[in-house]
Amino acid sequence: MSDKPATEPEVKAVNAPIVTVASSAPVDADDSEPTSDYASTINTSFTQSITSSVTDYVFENGRRYHAYQEGKYTMPNDETEQDRLDLQHHVHMVLLGGALHVAPIKEVHNVLDCGTGTGIWSIMFAEDHPEAVVLGVDLSPIQPKWVTPNVKFEVDDLELPWTFPVNHFDFIYSKYLNNSIKSWSTYISQMYTHLKPGGYVEISELDMELKCNDSSYAGSKLEVYMENFTKGAHEAGLRFWGVEETTRILEEKGFLDIKRHTFYQPYGAWPKDKKQKYLGATVGAILESGFAAYGMALFTRTLGMTKDEAQKICDEAWTEVISKKVHAFQEVWILVARKPEDA
Repeated sequence: MSDKPATEPEVKAVNAPIVTVASSAPVDADDSEPTSDYASTINTSFTQSITSSVTDYVFENGRRYHAYQEGKYTMPNDETEQDRLDLQHHVHMVLLGGALHVAPIKEVHNVLDCGTGTGIWSIMFAEDHPEAVVLGVDLSPIQPKWVTPNVKFEVDDLELPWTFPVNHFDFIYSKYLNNSIKSWSTYISQMYTHLKPGGYVEISELDMELKCNDSSYAGSKLEVYMENFTKGAHEAGLRFWGVEETTRILEEKGFLDIKRHTFYQPYGAWPKDKKQKYLGATVGAILESGFAAYGMALFTRTLGMTKDEAQKICDEAWTEVISKKVHAFQEVWILVARKPEDA
């Protein structure tokens, strides 16, 4: 937790020119009534069935979890979680000014979406790139049963050895997998192996250490939640890889033109700025179920809490977020890297 003023967002590059794609950190707090607004404009037709599915599930504390590699991923996969994932996708696109990615890709034929979730990114990307075949991979078969002809979904564990062809994908996309990938060195190594020479990877992650420019976060219920979440994740063997570590791994594996893009999203509608207020309100809506999605399994399985004890911590954190009394925000970082043409 940082008490220092947030620096201006930055885009750092290794072996490449700097590109400015960033948003400002929220600064001023607005003490008016909490607000929340979200509208989806996605309209997709589906014409082809998914290629692989696993339909057995595990139920725990009133939530549904994946059965394939049971217990490996600590977040649920029920309809409530699917709605949260789609809303989270929307926030990410708002941060990017409506774009699906920041990688400077041009002609693509084979695309891999790692941890596809509901498949929303794969479907939208496939619509924008009808010349490409997009493969979405996830532990849970929660994607639509009918998709456009150039979209395929498979149930698989990305931490196992990849069986895709070598030098196959033009673009590999990975978003918000920090709480599920345990070995980023192996993960990125497999990306390199199966990416075409000249192809790009794009890795987006949330910094799990919240920031705040005043004293409102210290001693808050939100801080209590984050302390328990961090403790539970650590004891469960999860490690949240930072942007500097991930950059180093990309360099070690041989990637070039590594660019860093930094954005910020408020926790709640406390900023005065209109866009930041909208982002914060939408993040608040995400966190209504998101606190339990991230924390419930860790709190009960790892920390030994009862369901009621765990739910209370989640509820109190969310109540504080929508009250706008705590002025916390979260860094979202994106790394884009290219595989050498002569690899």
